[in-house]
Amino acid sequence: MSVQPRAGTSVSPRTRKRPDELRSHQWYGTDGLRSFSHRARTRQLGYLPEEHLGKPVIAILNTWSDINPCHVHLRDRAQAVKRGVWQAGGFPLEFPVSTLSETFQKPTPMLYRNLLAMETEELLRSYPVDGAVLLGGCDKSTPALLMGAASADLPAVFVPAGPMLPGHWRDEVLGSGTDMWKYWDDRRAGLIGDCEISELERGLARSPGHCMTMGTASTLTAAAEALGVTVPGASSIPAVDSGHDRMAAASGLRVVELVWQDLRLSELLTREAYEDAVATVLALGGSTNAVIHLIAMAGRSGVRLTLDDFDRIARTVPVLADLRPGGRYLMEDFHFAGGLPGLLSRLTDVLHLDRPTVAHPTLREQLDGALVHNPEVIRDRDRPLAEEGGVAVLRGNLCPDGAVIKHLAAEPRLLRHTGPAVVFDDYRTMQATIDDPGLGITEDSVLVLRNAGPLGGPGMPEYGMLPIPDHLLKQGVRDMVRISDARMSGTSYGACVLHIAPESYVGGPLALVRDGDPITLDVAARALRLEVDDAELERRRARWTAPPPRFERGYGALYQEQMTQADTGCDFRFLARPGAVPEPYAG
Repeated sequence: MSVQPRAGTSVSPRTRKRPDELRSHQWYGTDGLRSFSHRARTRQLGYLPEEHLGKPVIAILNTWSDINPCHVHLRDRAQAVKRGVWQAGGFPLEFPVSTLSETFQKPTPMLYRNLLAMETEELLRSYPVDGAVLLGGCDKSTPALLMGAASADLPAVFVPAGPMLPGHWRDEVLGSGTDMWKYWDDRRAGLIGDCEISELERGLARSPGHCMTMGTASTLTAAAEALGVTVPGASSIPAVDSGHDRMAAASGLRVVELVWQDLRLSELLTREAYEDAVATVLALGGSTNAVIHLIAMAGRSGVRLTLDDFDRIARTVPVLADLRPGGRYLMEDFHFAGGLPGLLSRLTDVLHLDRPTVAHPTLREQLDGALVHNPEVIRDRDRPLAEEGGVAVLRGNLCPDGAVIKHLAAEPRLLRHTGPAVVFDDYRTMQATIDDPGLGITEDSVLVLRNAGPLGGPGMPEYGMLPIPDHLLKQGVRDMVRISDARMSGTSYGACVLHIAPESYVGGPLALVRDGDPITLDVAARALRLEVDDAELERRRARWTAPPPRFERGYGALYQEQMTQADTGCDFRFLARPGAVPEPYAG
């Protein structure tokens, strides 16, 4: 259930701004030619002076698009945000920004996350904007919007797109992504046919909204709520629920007050907030993609978050949300079980409760009165889904800078495993040959995919859930150890080791693996080892040659030049580094 902020209350006792102290005053309020022009052009837009002069100007950054099913309803939600802004005495202006569609954008929207972050920052910096409402939700849009807004450092509220309705097929409830993988494997194994697949295709995605499992979208919007940049309860409201419209209006109402209070993102996005977001992701059994995104987001906030922080916090936080792909339920169940306020109310001993949020002076006050209504969906602390957080950080000679595994979603028998490598140099080759019996793949093999990382992918596509050969599927095998420098969808599952750093494309140890090399995965020991002696690895390294650049021009060339590795968040170097940016002169 959504906990709405108290309208009109301040987050803390602060000196309120005067109208002439608003940032937008530089554009509209001075006695000069430029201000005269700005006022005249605003009249050209059809607005009366009394509609905007002396009022907070609120940018509504909207990632709506006709080809983004996760965001196709955000055009309507922007209207609700405007309603809230008008009611609070602000002046809303809607800005269309890049849409990152996990469904359709190739090779991956991860290639363009930093582009949206840069667009967000520069729009907020260059226009007469006092605050912002950020509309997003599909995987990369949440971190991109918050990264850019953090760099611009204005008062801001994030409006999550919300999960779609549960899918249905015959008498089964479907989870987007998760059941797609499951039933596609059943089709490859000959267990279902074209008629069943056609029915599944019609029932898998029934409404606007992002994936309704605890995939990357739900993980990142929950992290945004945990960071304190949404109104309480916002992240789990189904996209088509009327409560979602009300939440959008409440966000517009709230951001105007934040502007008057001058409560900027830099005061909210602290180390304590990011540690609480990590704890939230782990307690949810959330997506491994959150590791990369939260590290990048923290970097924009001047906070150094590392893989070691994730592993440290994971050892202290149980998994309490019984959500797919690691559990049984879907996001609508989670919402009506109490949503994120309910979950966080069971984690108060590991959270930083005295930090502010956009809605309350402290997180402690925000969680006051939060309840859990279904202890099967949100477990009690003495009955967790797992004793430790669902993501583990691995180290070893195959991943000196780290790798991750969502061990909660893997078959337990594979969490300590040694097997011979079967190596694929690229994803297309793997697709074309994985079912070849001549490769000799058995259920004990370790499938290795390389050249799928940040630079090699390019963009680190979600290739990490490598398909199991069809002859093994027909034998009933549903999980194998799979290793790559790629990511995988948060809706995926299996013993998939991901984000190996440094990646093979830049000469990381993954580039040196050969067919038949023994590889050991030991999750309990947090280890991933290539069982080949150092002298042999050095001989192989001496013979390795760097591949040619992926891009010769355009945005891809900029990406190639500036991209960092997975363990540091895959941000652009020139955006991640500290440094002052001057305010534009508007006179």
